Amino acid sequence: MGRYEESMTYTVGSLANIAKVSVRTLHHYDEIGLLRPTGRSSSGYRLYSDRDLERLQQILFYRALDIGLEEIQKILDAPDFDRRKVLVSQRELLIEKAERAQALVLLVDKTLSTLDEKENAMSAKEMFDGFDPAEYADEVMTKWGKTAAYAESKKRTSRYSKDDWKEMGLQAEANVIAFVESLEAGEPATGARAMDLAEQHRAHLERWFFSCPPAFHIGLGEMYVQDTRFSQHYDSRKPGLAAYIAEAIRANAVRH
Repeated sequence: MGRYEESMTYTVGSLANIAKVSVRTLHHYDEIGLLRPTGRSSSGYRLYSDRDLERLQQILFYRALDIGLEEIQKILDAPDFDRRKVLVSQRELLIEKAERAQALVLLVDKTLSTLDEKENAMSAKEMFDGFDPAEYADEVMTKWGKTAAYAESKKRTSRYSKDDWKEMGLQAEANVIAFVESLEAGEPATGARAMDLAEQHRAHLERWFFSCPPAFHIGLGEMYVQDTRFSQHYDSRKPGLAAYIAEAIRANAVRH
């Protein structure tokens, strides 16, 4: 963002219009200390400066990268914060995200084009060309690389055939669909139906990947909610699904 006359100020309404966010969002950012207005009018209305606009731009860049508000605040309030360095880093991350998104768009287009053309059906490899299974490899190794669960999962999956992967995927998808149907039907996450689905989910993990006792299963459920990559994956199927599954997992664990 370029330089402006520092004397200029923006009301919450004008800033919301410029940044294409809601007034409610700006109020929330103020309340949590993420973006406090530089001043107030004589009537007590929020007034934002050019520096506030710059901070809001940083916030929105990070939100586009699916970074949580608490983490954004830590980054922006760090003593060594350097706006230029942050922008360069954000640019690189956004390019990577755009490339992944483009690869997935191409995969969707290719899949759509083959739906009614059985003779041109996609191969198993082509069906997953848009996904990078190594994307989280370093993170997995850091978090669980030395655990028995990781070693067990790696050993098992190394032996799976194409048909094994297909069967595993179909079972996982069936479980997600059943969870969506349960949520849409108004079944409580602590009810028998949802808990049975949670148990199916745990059994699926034990069959295909690693031993999954209830306590470990609860941890996975919490990750589905706390990690935006997982929460967005589930919530894209049905808003609130990630939290619904996590609650069902917790309820099911109590039964054991």
